Amino acid sequence: MDSIREELLGFYKNAGTKVVDASHDQDTTDLHKCVSYIQDLPILKNQNICILVAGALGGRFDHEIGNINVLCRFPSMRIILLSDDCLIQLLPCGHHHEIHIQSTVEGPHCGLIPIGGPSERSTTTGLQWNLTDAEMRFGGLISTSNIVKGDIVTVQSDADLLWTISLRKGW
Repeated sequence: MDSIREELLGFYKNAGTKVVDASHDQDTTDLHKCVSYIQDLPILKNQNICILVAGALGGRFDHEIGNINVLCRFPSMRIILLSDDCLIQLLPCGHHHEIHIQSTVEGPHCGLIPIGGPSERSTTTGLQWNLTDAEMRFGGLISTSNIVKGDIVTVQSDADLLWTISLRKGW
């Protein structure tokens, strides 16, 4: 947070927040630095944690892509990027993902987007338009504007996919 306003930094310091200055590293984003810090905490070793990143979307596009890149840089960590309208998380390839839908908060619109390369085989259940060994790639099919039809969505793919789902207003 090398561009943080001094009064805001002072507020958090006065509230007892530990501040780590990593502004010398301009090759990684603030989010990347935060996730690295969390990953290296001894108390969290071998823990199944989820990092919820509020305000990660809806700003500058290059910052949004940088935040999505962090998902790909830390594929073994569960990181959820959150905006006012949706959430995004990485579904690493080779796993059977079971997504439990909180229908009072999430949905119904969702999507699956291959990231880092094409998917030759992606299969889903629980969607209005399920995929069955579908090929997805930029410049071809990607699963956007789909609809969640149940409480559980399953996804299996031979490529990393971004899962995105809309958030309901007023929750």
